[in-house]
Amino acid sequence: MNICRIVSVCRFAIRCLAWCVVITCLIAASGTPSFARTQLKNICRIKGQEENVLRGMGLVVGLNGTGEANDGLTMRAIARAMEIMGNPLAMNGQQSGLDELKRMKNTALVMVTATVPATGARRGDQLDCFVSALNGKSLAGGRLAFASLQGPSTQDPRVYALCQGQVTVDDPEQPMVAVVHGGCQMEADIFTPFYRDGYITLLLDKNHANFQTAAVIAYEIERKLDYSDGGKTTAGQGTVRAIDAANIVVRIPETYVQDPVGFASELLDVRIDEHEPESRVVINPRAGSIVISGDVEIGDVIISHKNVVVEAGVANAFSQVDTDQSSQPKLQQLVDQLNALRVPTHDVIDIIRGIERNGKLHGRLIIE
Repeated sequence: MNICRIVSVCRFAIRCLAWCVVITCLIAASGTPSFARTQLKNICRIKGQEENVLRGMGLVVGLNGTGEANDGLTMRAIARAMEIMGNPLAMNGQQSGLDELKRMKNTALVMVTATVPATGARRGDQLDCFVSALNGKSLAGGRLAFASLQGPSTQDPRVYALCQGQVTVDDPEQPMVAVVHGGCQMEADIFTPFYRDGYITLLLDKNHANFQTAAVIAYEIERKLDYSDGGKTTAGQGTVRAIDAANIVVRIPETYVQDPVGFASELLDVRIDEHEPESRVVINPRAGSIVISGDVEIGDVIISHKNVVVEAGVANAFSQVDTDQSSQPKLQQLVDQLNALRVPTHDVIDIIRGIERNGKLHGRLIIE
């Protein structure tokens, strides 16, 4: 009997100890702010390593009567193509020769674009190109005869790529948009250097760009990387400098002057404590999605929307929404209660917009 009691007491003590440990861990977790550690390559990129878009005009031929007939722009493009290929239209006095092309329905004028990856492209590389019809009814079954693509600058007349190939319509409901897989062949190198005058510039992603994160990155880089030149420390002498909320300039150390790629690799592997960005609410009305960061608060406000009336504030916090009377009510709590009342999503979005217009949304509202 005594043994049974001792065993029961032990079991009870073990359970109490376990609960104490769990509660202590929860209190410690709730009282200590947590910062996620991440590598620089996850939140920023190196300037010069970005995509470039090439664009131009072209002709899709071989259409089964779904092209554009008697269109002056298309006929002039065909005439120019024939002239380039050594078969110009006949010119009889004042007759321009375009009349001969009026009945053609198997050709469409298209806009052609191709995206050069951030790693660049060399002459001979083949990329996918995308075509969008300017006229006609459908590009299905057609073939891109030719298109010459220029760079993003309208002042640059150089031809960077030539395109041709079979057109593939991915969405039958959008037959005026298609792709030519591997149809763009580079005719010139596109390569952007990732460092200039011994410096590399880091660009923070727009969703992570803020002054606090930029300052932390500059500090961590200068603390962790080797900036000693022949035994003389150069920290604080222009080695790392945050220019603004999105740009950090980093000097390549003397030990990496002959190996900038190795330095860039080590630089992007630096790990930092990622600070929380500003409080945000991201809404997509078309998809009906609402994404709220956990620290978004709302001020004293009375909301009356259709048959819903809500009063929020520190003094008069709505009891079912805010259980902590010492702080401002959270937007997430309001949304949870509205969802519990089965308020339609578009009404919830209208309520959030109204709170923001009233200046009571303590966070940034982003409408996608």
